Amino acid sequence: MTDVMNPAVAVDDGPVPETSKADWTSDQEVRWCPGCGDYSILTAIQMLMPELGVRREKTVFISGIGCAARFPYYMNTYGVHTIHGRAPAVATGLAMARPDLDVWVIGGDGDMLSIGGNHLIHALRRNINLNVLLINNQIYGLTKGQFSPTSQKGKVTKSSPVGLVARPFNPISVALGAEATFVARTHDMDRRHMQETFRRAHEHEGAAFVEVLQNCNVFNDGVFASITKKDVREDMLIELQHGKPILFGSENQYGVAGTGHVSILPVDQGIEHSAAASFAPNPTYFDPANIVELAIEGGCNAVASTYGVLASVSRRYAHRIPFIVKINHNELLTFPNQFDQVMFGSVDQAFDLGAAGVGATIYFGSPESTRQIQEVSEAFARAHELGMFTVLWCYLRNSGFKVD
Repeated sequence: MTDVMNPAVAVDDGPVPETSKADWTSDQEVRWCPGCGDYSILTAIQMLMPELGVRREKTVFISGIGCAARFPYYMNTYGVHTIHGRAPAVATGLAMARPDLDVWVIGGDGDMLSIGGNHLIHALRRNINLNVLLINNQIYGLTKGQFSPTSQKGKVTKSSPVGLVARPFNPISVALGAEATFVARTHDMDRRHMQETFRRAHEHEGAAFVEVLQNCNVFNDGVFASITKKDVREDMLIELQHGKPILFGSENQYGVAGTGHVSILPVDQGIEHSAAASFAPNPTYFDPANIVELAIEGGCNAVASTYGVLASVSRRYAHRIPFIVKINHNELLTFPNQFDQVMFGSVDQAFDLGAAGVGATIYFGSPESTRQIQEVSEAFARAHELGMFTVLWCYLRNSGFKVD
């Protein structure tokens, strides 16, 4: 603990007392609609807090406006009920002034991604030591059923009677774009997973962002039923566990790891190997959207192509299938052609467009292979620093090599 008047001075309060769920539950009547998913989220938090080894008087819950914003009233801790959208800003100030506190930010999709969107992305960008729980039900519940920033295109609500025309925000994409250092998703139908996710967020040093899929059974009932209902959950949800294969299904019969194969759609001929292709008509089969759609419909684990191809459709598809950006290619404007791979961009540019990995080619045996090896090595090291995977394409290019 620290001295309140002088946070730089440590004060020994002795061991943290043992607590129970009841100790973290306030005497306020919980007032949400019967069946609201917020009940299960609240219970998960109240049951988790005794396990974290923290003090109630050193814990603060901060909220904005909306149904989820009632959380501070129901936690027997310090709490701040702020104005609409400003919870991340208030929490930022508190966390910076009192780094000894555990600061939790609670808000809905309307509160945090509409009027509060600016405050959220900058809190994440600054990597303030906060635990941000964005409770997403894709609707404005407190104001009785208007569309929110996460409502799906075509959604009919009181404020979109002919159907919503705008594309929704993807909260996870927003957090990744703001370069949050911990990003996760859970849902209100799985208390165990919620608690484990909240625990991991609390253990993280820096800005931790968790999207919680929540059912508003009054104004948007069943919006996540296709993935969270008990009879489909095993086939539709993938639980990521560190160091374990990524498997799902009732018998773990599906997966993107531990299955013995990975399927990547690489599109290179005429694009990746030729800057000259920029001067040629773009055939239908080289249309960027068609390339990605083919990979998705074909069940591929990723799609690999160039900056221009993937960047032009990244907003539409980067959250649907992993992108692999090829950062070097051969240019055919030089005649006679040389077996050289030139860096056409940087790893950071690939990261910024939402790519999960980068790839590069080395022409082993070519006169430029030494430079290629050095460039690719440095680029891959940067990719690994950013948490991206890497793919290396290797070819032999030397007339001295013999083929039987």
